[in-house]
Amino acid sequence: MKRFSALYEALDQTTSTRDKVTAMRDYFAVAPSADAAWATYFLAGGKPRRIVPTAVLRATAVREAGLDDALFEDCYQAVGDLAETMALVLPLTERSTPTATPMGLAAWVEQRLLPLRGLDPQTLGERVAGYWSELDPRGRFLLNKLLGGGFRVGVSKLLVQRALAEHAQVDTKVMAERLMGYTDAKHMPTAARFDALRQSTETETDGKTGENGPAPRGAQPYPFFLAHAWDEPIASMADALGAPSEWLIEWKYDGIRAQAVKRGGVVHLWSRGEELITEGFPDVVRALAGLPDGTVLDGELLVWLQGAPASFAMLQKRIMRKAIGAKMLAELPVVFMAYDLLEEGGQDLREQALRRRRVALEALHAGAVKEPASSELNAVRPAREAQAWRVSPRVVGADWMALDHLRNTARERGVEGFMVKALDSAYGVGRTKRDGVWWKWKVAPMHVDAVLIYAQRGHGRRAGVYTDYTFAVWNREPQDAAEAQRVVDAITRREPAQPGALRLVAFAKAYSGLTDAEFAEVNRVIRRTGLESFGPVKSLKPTLVFEIGFEGIGASPRHKSGVAVRFPRMLRMRLDKPLHEADTLTTLKALAQRPIVPPP
Repeated sequence: MKRFSALYEALDQTTSTRDKVTAMRDYFAVAPSADAAWATYFLAGGKPRRIVPTAVLRATAVREAGLDDALFEDCYQAVGDLAETMALVLPLTERSTPTATPMGLAAWVEQRLLPLRGLDPQTLGERVAGYWSELDPRGRFLLNKLLGGGFRVGVSKLLVQRALAEHAQVDTKVMAERLMGYTDAKHMPTAARFDALRQSTETETDGKTGENGPAPRGAQPYPFFLAHAWDEPIASMADALGAPSEWLIEWKYDGIRAQAVKRGGVVHLWSRGEELITEGFPDVVRALAGLPDGTVLDGELLVWLQGAPASFAMLQKRIMRKAIGAKMLAELPVVFMAYDLLEEGGQDLREQALRRRRVALEALHAGAVKEPASSELNAVRPAREAQAWRVSPRVVGADWMALDHLRNTARERGVEGFMVKALDSAYGVGRTKRDGVWWKWKVAPMHVDAVLIYAQRGHGRRAGVYTDYTFAVWNREPQDAAEAQRVVDAITRREPAQPGALRLVAFAKAYSGLTDAEFAEVNRVIRRTGLESFGPVKSLKPTLVFEIGFEGIGASPRHKSGVAVRFPRMLRMRLDKPLHEADTLTTLKALAQRPIVPPP
């Protein structure tokens, strides 16, 4: 535990990529395999459930530190991170010195932390207090992160792959393959799993075909190939990309990127986040059950209604359910939209050009929809199941300008724009240009002008600065600036809105999109116009208008505004726009109610 907490601190205190890779490589070189297994899990993005409720952790820290709630809250607001606050306020005791035989990370997790689940609050508090007493502030901080399920550190999975590859002296692409599925919560990290990560390449074939045929990979997927964002002017596309005929152009759907793996007679579905999600999509599994063994498809899971993709919000209804009943399967049918064929007959196809993989994918799908001659009854089922897995249609345009006109109809088709993939590209690992280039050519985000009404302090580096904002629109268009000013004056006097009167309606929270200098400027306005504090949140006298961008919008009975937006962020401050010219709820609802037409 002490060694891992030192690594965590080293990673947190540097912005150098090289230093981070070196720190992790050095840790893997000396840590026992069992500890390194858990360290790899956490660093690579493994997300353990919260073990101890936040309320229990906080109450225990307040009691052990001898503070009242108000003083602890002041400390929390100054520090900006709850785990760090608790570590700092706890008193140093004689037991805070390291024990004679310090426990490693694996022992802490498996023998102490995981057994806490399900215990009553009093027992939890007693045990947590005892664990704190054995650790210094640095160890307590890390323990609090693990207990609260909030472990995050500034390293990407790519950096973890590089560190492990350097430690094991294998190629980073090989390590990327070995790590696929490692952070799936259904499989506990073990010393044996970590030792398998760092074994010599001479003892395996990593799924490649050898003298005795392809090596078995079980249910393991391949690393996903990711696209770069194209944000250059349309006029530059011909010079930069050449003719559209050299590219595979597809609609960019808004679903869950996934791989379907059929090996050993069983279909497995993996999300891009490397979670095994097979149980949540029994309809898709049935549709893919007829795939030949040794097949891996890359694609997207989508709710498909009336011949068109439904919003991501519809797919979320399926994701949030633990049990998928017949009614939900009928109301929210999901299809697997296949983009690529990565493995066929157990052979890894990723090094082949996309144009060849695409031909093989289309042939595979054509065979799946072919009606068998055995009986009329059996002919119906393959046709129905083929509808639940499809091949992403090609989009054709005479030139990039023609394609741009078509791209601008994307939202009406329920998609986000285009994917543009080089036909000569291999299927790479992660977001790299080494194996060819894929681009995501999205439409511009939806946007409205909204009023800032609440602010909350940030965390970590932004502690003490108001960076998390709540935005509102008018419930109807103000008659003039004077009517809007009367609403502002009433808010300043803390008067509640009258039924049927003009008012501001909150609809979104955002914390990204501004530079540090812009955040500092807004922070000065917030401190000058703040009205009331509700814990870490401060209500404001409305004075600022922002242009808010978002990727999608839909009706939502759970929100007072009646709408929910997806991926909201601040595009710019509108210092030129008066409050009464901010947008209205009618504008938002109109965006949410646009009809969807099926993509061609």
